[in-house]
Amino acid sequence: MSKATKRTATTKTDGTPRCFGYARVSTERQSNEGHSLADQEQRIRGYAQSAGLTLDGMFVEAGVSGGKRLSFRPKGAELLATLRPGDHVIGTKLDRLFRSACDALNVAEDFRAKGIHLHLIDIGGDCTGNGVAKLVFNILAAVAEMERGRISERVRSVKQHRRQAGYFTGGHVARGFNVTDDGKLVADDRWQECLNAMKQMRAEGMPYRAIAARVGEQFGMLLDHSTIYRVLNGQREQDTVTAA
Repeated sequence: MSKATKRTATTKTDGTPRCFGYARVSTERQSNEGHSLADQEQRIRGYAQSAGLTLDGMFVEAGVSGGKRLSFRPKGAELLATLRPGDHVIGTKLDRLFRSACDALNVAEDFRAKGIHLHLIDIGGDCTGNGVAKLVFNILAAVAEMERGRISERVRSVKQHRRQAGYFTGGHVARGFNVTDDGKLVADDRWQECLNAMKQMRAEGMPYRAIAARVGEQFGMLLDHSTIYRVLNGQREQDTVTAA
């Protein structure tokens, strides 16, 4: 710690450093049940005691995704605003605090520069020091980022498989299709009938405005002439069909 940091270091009236815990669960179910949060808090308090630290506060993040940076989480931002040089932060695992290796390493470097100590229980110590814990932290941060990438790949693979099996996987439902109660993406027979009728009317030379009027009368769909033009000419169409 530099001399400048020592002069501004924050301690309590008894001369001991301040210490804060941080716990997070990513789902509302976990936060409501409380088991995961309670377990994290218990481990944090036990670690603080064994390290000769007194826990001055717990920042508990309930139902918040680990994909958000610590500074973008409500309690994470509050924790960062509370910290002063000389403070200690304790978390149970790397992925409870950070979203990626880059995020973890950046925050750790910022903590080191400010004289703030970061303890991760699964690594075994102060990750902002110069010992083995720092080396392990760097390695695990990289592994955590790789694992997050693998999870993303698995999610994409599952979505692709479901899409190929005819299931709706989210986003905009293309015109001419409906989603069934069991999640299947099926053709809308009524729209297909309307589309065939529009093609026939256009083949007979009917103007787009006239086709729009006929579609409203015959099928109860309110489509403007520009929408019909895009549909019949094969352009990407995402306008909403409104039932009359």
